Amino acid sequence: MSVSSTPSIMPVSFIPFISTEQFHHDVRAQLAKDIDVLFAYAELPSPLLDACRYVMTGTGKLVRPLLVASAFASTYSHNEADNKNSMADADGLEDLLENDSDYDMCRRAALAVELLHTYSLVHDDLPCMDDDELRRGQPTAHIVFEEATALLAGDVLQTLAFEVLTAEMPTFAPFDSAIASQLFAIFAPRARRMVSGQMLDLNAEATVGISQNDLEAIHRDKTGALIEAAMLMGGICAGATAPQRMALQECAQHIGLAFQVQDDILDVTTSTDTLGKPAGSDEKLDKSTYVKLIGVDKATNYAQSLFDEGRAALTRELNSRELSSDELDDSTDNDALMALIEWLWARKK
Repeated sequence: MSVSSTPSIMPVSFIPFISTEQFHHDVRAQLAKDIDVLFAYAELPSPLLDACRYVMTGTGKLVRPLLVASAFASTYSHNEADNKNSMADADGLEDLLENDSDYDMCRRAALAVELLHTYSLVHDDLPCMDDDELRRGQPTAHIVFEEATALLAGDVLQTLAFEVLTAEMPTFAPFDSAIASQLFAIFAPRARRMVSGQMLDLNAEATVGISQNDLEAIHRDKTGALIEAAMLMGGICAGATAPQRMALQECAQHIGLAFQVQDDILDVTTSTDTLGKPAGSDEKLDKSTYVKLIGVDKATNYAQSLFDEGRAALTRELNSRELSSDELDDSTDNDALMALIEWLWARKK
């Protein structure tokens, strides 16, 4: 059921998965257009609008919207294959998506997770938190704008993250109320968990004797919760079955934790220029990290095992049949989500 009265919708073509590089380029390009549409809709006053544009249009990896889009593409691909319809049949799939607005709900979800993530970065960088001066290769918001404006920019990005799921905006089909309610049910508690994880992370600074279980509990919320939301929201927009949602959630839990372990490793092994943020900041703030707890080599091995478990979870449920070893090796060539996981494992920032 769709509820809206937005006039003159301009349909947006579904982005098929052809290659990792092309898919990621197309998703990023669509997200940039959608950010412009959202800010035109929101009518924010200056300098609040300027600050929001500044932090939302930098050179970030955009991992979370890529997770939404990849989970959507992979879920639709597998479900269409079960119905003897290939993802390569783009016209037929576009017709399907345009009719029921699933893809536009995916675009809304991609915006939502990036808005929420960026809000968290803006607030993390404030003097009262990590007091960082560099983010995504450019000065942080409170350095370019005054601290009060940066604070309010984070606030409004958080509210827009929820509003965008049902906002009446040009270029978007009317929102689907059934899908939107499911997205809210996934998104809201994980947004809360993200903030709780940030508090636990602050509490753990300079803590002696923190265990790996304690560290994982922090990061399953601080980092993992939003990654989990992104994958589930993409799957929901594509009509994921209950077993598929369970597989996406299990995969996301492993990948979310692996992502944080990687971040801890990169903080001590990569330069500031490559990271786009200050290297060594974890040590400066005396944060509890996997590198501090178990060392770089063991942390790297742990991240690898988590990625392997994430891949295995997807393989079990998001394939209509058992794959041969050769097909598993080739899965990154034709599956958006598996390709993204490989891209994440190879990242250097």
